[in-house]
Amino acid sequence: MDDENGLHLPRSAQIEAYGNGGFRFDEMSHRGSLLCLPNAIWAWAVSDPSQIDRHSLVKVLENASGIDSLLIGTGTEVWLPPAELRETFRKAMIGIDAMQTGAAVRTYNIMIGERRKVAAALIAVP
Repeated sequence: MDDENGLHLPRSAQIEAYGNGGFRFDEMSHRGSLLCLPNAIWAWAVSDPSQIDRHSLVKVLENASGIDSLLIGTGTEVWLPPAELRETFRKAMIGIDAMQTGAAVRTYNIMIGERRKVAAALIAVP
């Protein structure tokens, strides 16, 4: 995987492992954060919750018709989405839930296993 505008996995996949600054999925590994959509997994240029905003999540908003829920993995920090971001996603009819990355990965895997329309924005953890 290259960057958030280049190479990507053109489908969803369960996250097999996380830590050491990256993720393993679909028999591949990626260093850095991920943006997982129902139709693709992209590299995500976010390393801290303070960088999460409408612009960093534009791919989610562009695919809103196919997404019911967005899980935000905030690394090892606890972070609450600001009101403006919550309102943007409410208008797009996407529920958002922020939690530490480990919990977000586990929840994401369960939800895609249930064939739910879920996206995940996951900050890599050390």
